[in-house]
Amino acid sequence: MKRFTPMLTVFALLTGAAFVVAEDVKSGLQEGEGIGAFYVTKLCGADDDGVAVGKNLCYRCKNGGRPQVMIFTRSADQKVADLVREIDEAIPKNDDKQLRAFVNAMGENQAAAKSNADKLAKASEAKNVPFVLPNEFENGPADYGINPSAEVTVIMAQGGKVKANHSAKSAADLKVDAIVADLRKILN
Repeated sequence: MKRFTPMLTVFALLTGAAFVVAEDVKSGLQEGEGIGAFYVTKLCGADDDGVAVGKNLCYRCKNGGRPQVMIFTRSADQKVADLVREIDEAIPKNDDKQLRAFVNAMGENQAAAKSNADKLAKASEAKNVPFVLPNEFENGPADYGINPSAEVTVIMAQGGKVKANHSAKSAADLKVDAIVADLRKILN
């Protein structure tokens, strides 16, 4: 029995550690909170949105109270590209509701963030979604509370309020289907 107890302790520690790794990470504004203004520079995408590449503006402000999806990412992973593609396809399908979206590329430095944005734009083949670099490129706007441990944070808002929030510590853990399903929360 004495050997069995240490084995159980080790098993419990290992199992507990596995649960911590798989645990969701809280990041970004939460449901019911207001979305504030923040400035970004357009890098690419959404050629028809009336904003020139290189322009510094507030896309959140440009979108006003319309339903909008704000993706904050440190990754150009295929799952993020899949999410962007799904959102991009939803925009023309919901033209009557004026759905908008933009991808905020973040990183330790501007060059890395811009490189990720280019890779993501190419991989997603998005036509309706602009890719931007927030002025606060390391972790996005300070008042949005983007967790530095989150590789991806998705904020869905309508009427200036957050209706849904999804975040993932790793892009591989991103639940694309659940995020796309939550579009209904901002399109009603």
